[in-house]
Amino acid sequence: MAVVRNANQGLHAADLGATLLQLRDPDATVRALERETTRLVAEAQVPVVVSARVDLALAAGAAGAHLPEADIAVAAARRLLGDARLVGRSVHSVSAALEAEAQGADYVVFGPVFGSASHLDRAPAGLESLSQVARAVRIPVLAIGGVDATRAAACADAGAAGFAAIGYFGGR
Repeated sequence: MAVVRNANQGLHAADLGATLLQLRDPDATVRALERETTRLVAEAQVPVVVSARVDLALAAGAAGAHLPEADIAVAAARRLLGDARLVGRSVHSVSAALEAEAQGADYVVFGPVFGSASHLDRAPAGLESLSQVARAVRIPVLAIGGVDATRAAACADAGAAGFAAIGYFGGR
């Protein structure tokens, strides 16, 4: 999953091999996010989820929404989005991953696994914590935080189904 701020970054990330795009720009206006989401959904050849904006995911016909851990409940997003769209959740613990799964999340993103410029406020959780989360749930777990080409293999060995990245795909 590539985490991108705009459609141009998303299209570039898809060209580099990203199989899912998460549009996330907490500083953008709702109107700007709507414009970027609509363009990305129309032009990307891979599914697009919108961070923290179930309403925009619905309005733009996105594949779904990705929820920060402190956002609305997964079950509430699922009721709004239905079963045909994706609902993902960022988590930082086994208990949060289990709760997300129980409420109907399709996947969780766990981290930061390694130190990361985009997650300076959180200490790295490490590969053992990633492994614990991956073993605890049946849904896919994506690793995030400082994942690069070398570390991606270590995350897979720890049980991650894939990884989410900002910088890896040329993001901010």
